[in-house]
Amino acid sequence: MNLEKYNIRKEIIDYLNEVLQFHYNQNDKGHGIDHAEYVINRSLKFAEEIKNINYEIVYCVAVYHDIAHHIDAKNHEVVSAKILSEDERLKEFFTNEQIKIMSEAVEDHRSSITGEPRSIYGKIVSSADRNTDVITTLKRCYSYNRKHYTELSEDEVIEECRCFIIKKFGLNGYARTKMYFDDKAYDKYLSDITELALDKEKFHKAICDANGIAN
Repeated sequence: MNLEKYNIRKEIIDYLNEVLQFHYNQNDKGHGIDHAEYVINRSLKFAEEIKNINYEIVYCVAVYHDIAHHIDAKNHEVVSAKILSEDERLKEFFTNEQIKIMSEAVEDHRSSITGEPRSIYGKIVSSADRNTDVITTLKRCYSYNRKHYTELSEDEVIEECRCFIIKKFGLNGYARTKMYFDDKAYDKYLSDITELALDKEKFHKAICDANGIAN
């Protein structure tokens, strides 16, 4: 990714790369380094639409948003925010007020939270965290549910994924709201993933194909 155009200090880039490599390599495949870089790139892209935005804060929030997924997946936004707020090294680069803003943004990034993010930085990373690729969603959802519901059969895991996707992305899904930037790719994705999830047979085949599972 090209960070030079955003005038982010090299010292910050170097340190946050260490943070990224350490934590995201421990996350499941759906929340690994590829996902982190995806969110970073989209965050910086959305930030370009905001006057007087601090790109170093945008970058830091994007790096930290999922770092605790391997520690506590269900509460990762809270744990990730706590790790950021207690990171002594960040105090070399940011003020206490900036660290507070970043911590809140990380905690606010999940699409399932009640209410809106407390700052523009939370809105940026929340929007950037929206996946726009159906295959990626099928891989992430299966990887997560297979890991956390070991007692379920393969068919039960797949059905759990389908129900979750309908709950999240369906016509009344919580991920259809709180998108704070115009994103045509996300609009198309919502249409495609909903249509697929509503067809049980097609969904079963698609998620098996995406994850290399014998039908």
